[in-house]
Amino acid sequence: MVIRCIRDEKEYETAIECIDELWDAEVDTPEHEYFEILAEMIDAYERKQWPVDLPDPVAAIKFHMWQKDLNLTDLGVLLGSPLYAFEVLNRKRRLTLPMIWKLCKSWGVPAESLIKPYNLQKSTLTD
Repeated sequence: MVIRCIRDEKEYETAIECIDELWDAEVDTPEHEYFEILAEMIDAYERKQWPVDLPDPVAAIKFHMWQKDLNLTDLGVLLGSPLYAFEVLNRKRRLTLPMIWKLCKSWGVPAESLIKPYNLQKSTLTD
């Protein structure tokens, strides 16, 4: 077994074919070790070729709420105010550092998503 970096689409396709053949390799065998190395190389190539951008903070919160079957009331309890929850989800209020901490610690929302810059909605009220 020759181990080489994946440098282009053709090598990527070949690696995918190889991993398909090794899918059922028994653990603690050279074939399984090759499978694991190949999987890491494929993952690295895919991350380099097709990077996935993190969602903005509001999208990340909404996704976690959907995923965990949480609602606006739950977010309000976490943030300390139903109004804060409403304003954050409607892009009227920025997340504060304590809010980010609570969302990370209690709900497991990645900090990388919560600290990403995002735009607020412009107010339609006149001053």
